Amino acid sequence: MERLEFDLLFRWFVGLGIDDTVWDHSVFSKNRDRLLEGEIAAKFLAAVLTQPDVKRLLSTDHFSVDGTLVEAWASMKSLKPKKANSDNGPDSGNGPPASGGRNEEADFRGEKRSNQTHASTSDPDAMLYRKGPGMEAKLCYIGHALMENRHGLFVDARLTKVSGHAERLAALDMIEPRADRPTAITLGGDKGFDAADFVMELREINVTPHIAQNTSRRSAIDGRTTHHSGYAISQRIRKRIEEGFGWMKTVGGFRKTKYRGIEKVGWAFTLTAAAYNLVRLPKLMGQMP
Repeated sequence: MERLEFDLLFRWFVGLGIDDTVWDHSVFSKNRDRLLEGEIAAKFLAAVLTQPDVKRLLSTDHFSVDGTLVEAWASMKSLKPKKANSDNGPDSGNGPPASGGRNEEADFRGEKRSNQTHASTSDPDAMLYRKGPGMEAKLCYIGHALMENRHGLFVDARLTKVSGHAERLAALDMIEPRADRPTAITLGGDKGFDAADFVMELREINVTPHIAQNTSRRSAIDGRTTHHSGYAISQRIRKRIEEGFGWMKTVGGFRKTKYRGIEKVGWAFTLTAAAYNLVRLPKLMGQMP
């Protein structure tokens, strides 16, 4: 806002004349709310993909799906018992710490916390999630992306609360609109998607499940799928989705979100996925004949 007062380039970019009055900073907050209500991030991602030169790069037959954890902008100290959150007692998080200061020392030793009993006062939509046995639990969301397999571009993105079924539900939501065609399409994924119900639902909507087999138990993927040469290709290419997630977290700054609330975090996640495509497109389009 300060630069708008004296920088002509900034004024040109936002459409202000030399003598025009600079608006109040709160206008940006109102614009952000309008962007959320209009689902502008998803529309922007779709608009990029519908450009004629971009559509030539995309596969319409073969896709991959995966999810990644996005750490919430909330401290573990913000976790309070849900019952306490409803009142203004000393443990509710609504008043100043008893010992004074804004960041009171907290001792969680011996205290059991779960999503059923506790919630964050900073970001109630964020939930505790542990990536694996023995690993630290963090307040997180799960970001989901659907990638086309020809050039590894993101064609859809979602963000949900963490749960054991979130990745599979988001995958169905993203792939179903692309399955409305006479011939079958394929969907690659890691062994976390190897569940009988998920595989059955994919086949019902004419999607061939190129899912990695979970060898620790009976796999829902059998020889009808694995004997095809395309299955091995999908298993190799699906890992490229991690390159996109890596860019979003390192360059896009999405290792830990700076927003709170599932709507704002999801909007930023989708916009960052679109930015990943925009960074890669010039090189890909330059290679086209």
